[in-house]
Amino acid sequence: MIHKTTKLAIFAFLTFPAISSPAWAGSAVYVGTRVAQSRQVSIDKIDHAAWDAITRKYVDTNGMVNYRGLKASAADMQALARYLNLLSTANPSLPASPDATLAFWINAYNAVTVHGILREYPTTSIRNHTAKLWGYNIWKDLQLYVGGKPYSLDQIEHEVLRKKGDPRIHFAIVCASIGCPRLLNEAYVPDRLQEQLQLNAKDFFARSQNFRYDPANRRMQLSSILDWFGEDFGGNQAAQLKRIAEWLPSQAAQAAARQNAVSVSYLDYNWNLNSQ
Repeated sequence: MIHKTTKLAIFAFLTFPAISSPAWAGSAVYVGTRVAQSRQVSIDKIDHAAWDAITRKYVDTNGMVNYRGLKASAADMQALARYLNLLSTANPSLPASPDATLAFWINAYNAVTVHGILREYPTTSIRNHTAKLWGYNIWKDLQLYVGGKPYSLDQIEHEVLRKKGDPRIHFAIVCASIGCPRLLNEAYVPDRLQEQLQLNAKDFFARSQNFRYDPANRRMQLSSILDWFGEDFGGNQAAQLKRIAEWLPSQAAQAAARQNAVSVSYLDYNWNLNSQ
């Protein structure tokens, strides 16, 4: 139905009631709002307090989300919608600090993903909403206006965040799945960004679903994220292991990684919803 609506009807989907409507069509679903260039501001001026409040209330220390509770709260659903509208006021072309820019896009990715899951909830996996041939694909069709331009989740990840050159973004952006890194129960903020990225990278490898080391057999098992995006960590296995070494949970694992003294395989990815 969405692909047959007028522009006015599409903007109706930006309001809170539309969040509860199931997405099934194969054309874009827009969130946020188009903002005139005269009203756009630097990313430096975007306050992430609303997202911080939502995550503190509905995300636990393991990154699991109380989607049911959030969807049941009209006030917090409206707060999420207002936050997405706030993100739309940013103009990426205006000067902004690198840390503010990175924090902005990480928060944007995570907030849009949570919004997208809430549109479908109850659901068991984001993969239920990623049609490949036809129909709605949450990664491609759910698009956030930023500075007057729509960005899909795929575009935010591949065309914006990955191009920043910091592979720790892979331990910060969350696709609503148990196999993902944990969703931090606070907003990423410029003045603490480096600390937050380091914290979540170490947390990621501390979990057996993402990393296992067998010293007797000189074997490491890594999350599929390191398989899919290995090039972001280095051009070969030795470079990749050396890059992740500082985040590994033991000195023995760190030393083995730096020496490339292990065989590497990849763990199955758990696409089940990261729901409490």
